[in-house]
Amino acid sequence: MGEPQYLNYPPLPLAQSVFTLVSPYASAESKQTSLTTLQDGIREHKMAPLYAYLAHPQTGKLNPSGEGTASAVLSPVLSRQSTTNALGTRPSPELLLRRTSSINAPSIVGVLGGKTDSSVGLPWDEKLYEELKADNEKELEAIQKEEDQAVEIEGETEIQNAQGKRAELYARIGDKDKALEEFEKLFDKTSILGSKIDIVLAIIRIALFFDDKLLVKKNVDRASMLVESGGDWDRRNRLKAYQGIHLLTIRAHNLAAPLLLDSLSTFTSTELCPYSSLVVYATLAGSVSLRRGDFKSKVVDAPEIRAVFGSEAGSDRLAALSGGASSGAGAADVNDQEMADSTATPKPTAVNLTTLASGSADAEAQAKAEPQIDFRPLAAMIQSLYTGTYSTFFTALAKVETDFLAADRYLFEHKNWFVREMRLRAYSQLLQSYKIVSLSSMADSFGVSVDWLDKDLAPFIAGKRLACSIDRVRGVIETQRSDGKERQYADVVQKGDQLITKLQKYGQVVRLRGSERG
Repeated sequence: MGEPQYLNYPPLPLAQSVFTLVSPYASAESKQTSLTTLQDGIREHKMAPLYAYLAHPQTGKLNPSGEGTASAVLSPVLSRQSTTNALGTRPSPELLLRRTSSINAPSIVGVLGGKTDSSVGLPWDEKLYEELKADNEKELEAIQKEEDQAVEIEGETEIQNAQGKRAELYARIGDKDKALEEFEKLFDKTSILGSKIDIVLAIIRIALFFDDKLLVKKNVDRASMLVESGGDWDRRNRLKAYQGIHLLTIRAHNLAAPLLLDSLSTFTSTELCPYSSLVVYATLAGSVSLRRGDFKSKVVDAPEIRAVFGSEAGSDRLAALSGGASSGAGAADVNDQEMADSTATPKPTAVNLTTLASGSADAEAQAKAEPQIDFRPLAAMIQSLYTGTYSTFFTALAKVETDFLAADRYLFEHKNWFVREMRLRAYSQLLQSYKIVSLSSMADSFGVSVDWLDKDLAPFIAGKRLACSIDRVRGVIETQRSDGKERQYADVVQKGDQLITKLQKYGQVVRLRGSERG
């Protein structure tokens, strides 16, 4: 079906820079770095429409007088529900979309819910805007001239090439509406299945750039239908990463985890996110949704994840580049002293670049292009959860919240839910081992006070998320587990009562009819 097309635009890292620039959780240094990156990107790609969309004095999303601080965003409908309902079944896709408040107001900064920080802003320069706008018009005129010439003396292929350039131009400069319009026109005129899939993937990236979740869902479903009708392996493989990230943004972690974890060994969608980011997404989704056995095999011991998390020495980095398993300090080697040293400079991390098939001839160049991330908190979180080192787990979870969840535009909106679900997972894991456990002992295990633990457990118990009860007089927690035989016995008793009731009613009817005959 040919090589994938339309992969370069829109530049998704710029959307992350916009998020960091206005996030109230980002440091001043991060904001300045993001501002420089955003300004350079706007100039490099001549993004006049995006510049106006963000910084225009009247309508700019980042301007206090624009729409960036709108407070009309509705609250999440299902903010305190898990990814499955009370019956253990998966909710419908329409219900999944209601898990996010930003669905009500699609915007590049919609995930912040109007709570933006304008301490470092994107200044408006009218002269710069006019220059960028003039450059855009010149490029459009050149493309129109190329298309006219193709109509006159060349074939349909050349015409579609020119139309594709126009669609890519609008995607590059950040004009959402016109880019979508041109890609839809191109989709209607294209008969090649591979090209159709590429166009839909480009539309998905535009929707992700502007955080339009409804548009993402519509086109993910559309791409799935096209792939199932005969898409090649490469496009089918790329789509898994797109689906996984989309499900992550709507808090369907149980559905996202298998797709993201499967993508680790065959990842090629570098236009969507760096490989390091995919590892983070897969780890977080798996940690909160997988059963303990699968969590151990697919996350804690996964070779792709260990190759990224467990390498501090240069030899380990070379091992990861060559596809070998990391031989350095693994996730299990992260100790309390390392976690406490939060001010230390992150050590180089290895990325298994044998999984990146982006066409680069030099794997070392790809390794340098990967963001330098301190994975130690994430490695400590999964290892301490699995081994039951709960004091380290709480420390690592707090660090994961600040370093990963609050810093990523795809993860930010559900960070409170994620932290709450991970605490529930740890509580449930500890209580499974005991019939009765003292509050003070459990509080010591997690490194918190008894009062704090009592208040934190209460909503989970009231919501029947934890099968236990708290006896503050005795200072203990009593679990209320039931094995399979007890459940069967309860079912027999319940159904027996129902049967007896029916028989009694039947007997009354029989006696009544007998008396009438007599």
